Amino acid sequence: MDPYGLRRVVSPKGALPQRADVLDPSLPLGEDELSIAVEALNVDAASFRQIEGAVGRDPARIAAEVLRIVSARGKLQNPVTGSGGMLIGRVRAVGARHPAAATLRPGDLIATLVSLSLTPLRLDRIRAVRPEIDRVECDGEAILFASGLWARLPADLPETLALAALDVCGAPALAARHVRHGARVLVLGAGKSGLLVAAHARELLAGTGGEVVAADRSEAALAAIRGAGACDRTIALDATDAVAALAAVEAAGGPFDLVVNCASVAGTEMASILAVRDGGTVLFFSMATSFTAAALGAEGVGKDATLLVGNGYVPGHAELTLDLLRRNAKLRALFEERYAR
Repeated sequence: MDPYGLRRVVSPKGALPQRADVLDPSLPLGEDELSIAVEALNVDAASFRQIEGAVGRDPARIAAEVLRIVSARGKLQNPVTGSGGMLIGRVRAVGARHPAAATLRPGDLIATLVSLSLTPLRLDRIRAVRPEIDRVECDGEAILFASGLWARLPADLPETLALAALDVCGAPALAARHVRHGARVLVLGAGKSGLLVAAHARELLAGTGGEVVAADRSEAALAAIRGAGACDRTIALDATDAVAALAAVEAAGGPFDLVVNCASVAGTEMASILAVRDGGTVLFFSMATSFTAAALGAEGVGKDATLLVGNGYVPGHAELTLDLLRRNAKLRALFEERYAR
């Protein structure tokens, strides 16, 4: 048994797949592995923005860069951000000793809930690039280890909608662990993860006297999150400008008990730290976060706060997120408008 996929690591030997430079997706399927015929990749937002910045917004150039990364590394792991994303595809084969051997059958449509940065991947071709939803439609094969998480695509939600939500389903589930009764919560970034975090936190704080404030530099994004009823109010700010962000936070009532960073750009660590009260918590869910910048930055300004790096896995996170969309009609409508295309 090889539950972590160590045999597929080409270099450096002994590394886990996520830390490896190169994986080998061509080996015969192991008894405890799952083979997936890939249909689409949902690229991590920070990674997609970095690729766009490097090669431009031309879909053909983006496709060429994705193919180059996968060909060189045997996985989709952005060499700059270190992040990947997740995929959707149909089960091709299930090893006899894989944990899902009794429940999955060839042809079943599933989404992976582990990062593409550790998933052995071969791409045969890219059929389309959808920059508006960070999606790459393609043909290929991926391997999921015994330890790899997956979710069956629900029949009652559009495929693209479910995929968009599952891509960031760890965010609302993890943030929920740190939402205290009556807390003031600030969510930086009104994209996919920010929408879900804010909406779920607002549900948890209903009737407690707490509030959820969403912040983004895009007025359109703030109008959308207000329209979805996912927050109590919004603040327009650029989280890469820590000093200006602090002024905006002070004007909005002062520091928050919990700050959840869902921004998809680098350089937002200090805005998050300055926005939290002493004794509060900052949850960095953004893949653009620098641990060094956060740790040294908090020390530099004398901020006594708990800094947490988001883990994309929380037990029950997939169903929690899909149920959030099922019961929140306005939130679902916004996701369908943005992602179910």
